Amino acid sequence: MRYAPLGTSGINASRVALGVMRIAEKSGEEASQIVQTALDAGINFFDTADGYAGGQSSQRFGTAIKDCHVERESIYIQTKFGIYRNPDSGDITRYDFSKDHLIKALDGELERLQTDYVDFALLHRPDTLVELDQLAEAFNELQNSGKVRHFGVSNVNPMQVELLQSAVDQKLEVNQLQFGLGHTGMVQQEFHVNMVDAPSLDHDGGLISYSRLKHMTIQAWSPFQYGFFEGVFLGNPKFPELNKELDRIAQQHEVSSSAIAVAWILRHPALMQVLLGSMTPSRLSDMAAGADIELSAQEWYGLYIAAGNDLP
Repeated sequence: MRYAPLGTSGINASRVALGVMRIAEKSGEEASQIVQTALDAGINFFDTADGYAGGQSSQRFGTAIKDCHVERESIYIQTKFGIYRNPDSGDITRYDFSKDHLIKALDGELERLQTDYVDFALLHRPDTLVELDQLAEAFNELQNSGKVRHFGVSNVNPMQVELLQSAVDQKLEVNQLQFGLGHTGMVQQEFHVNMVDAPSLDHDGGLISYSRLKHMTIQAWSPFQYGFFEGVFLGNPKFPELNKELDRIAQQHEVSSSAIAVAWILRHPALMQVLLGSMTPSRLSDMAAGADIELSAQEWYGLYIAAGNDLP
């Protein structure tokens, strides 16, 4: 397992992390096996959110950490907050960056995770009604109390980062964004500069270049999905050229095609971190192996083209 700094936090985290969104579906024994598999692979960073399975994912993960006898200081735990769900239906009814909501949500996560602090807390999705003074007060209280050590955002564009950063004293260290061979928009636009075709449309405000300039780590979620949760591209007959190229390169490196898909993201010099969500220990091990693969520039570009992209 390779490791890299997360933003400017001083934390050296595993290049791949385990996202535990679906761990609530597993039994206690299965959850412990999943966490232990991640630890054995060298993963030291774990991601959750207060809204995953109504908080049950964080609770199951917290128990699994205890069952695996993991020393708290040996791992990094990240949660996300700022989404309000109707307590009866579970439906999302608003995004909420108010001080009261954020502090209450974080306290609930600490209880579920069975820990006194989280290493990172991320604002889960942008709240256009954010009161910046309330956000600053919440961050200060959470940091000064020792409950949160570092902060970041998720699914936020550069101008939104600038707005939030203007209000808070804490450096926003990470931005969690969908990225992978099935979701390449962030790099498509970088190639189609000064053009008028569809890939030239800048949907994200130059997120990759901005993140590199600001030393902000991109955490790539759903690295094997295409579209917005439309399905995985691995082994999917809709993507014959991509899977053919993945299999060819995987055979050369003697790893799985999923490891190569991970390695493709990590090859980018932006020093991204990949969030793995598999709840199958064998698959998790196969995917994590991608952190040790260094693709050549030609392999990276070959996969990008095989995924259906072009070079103008």
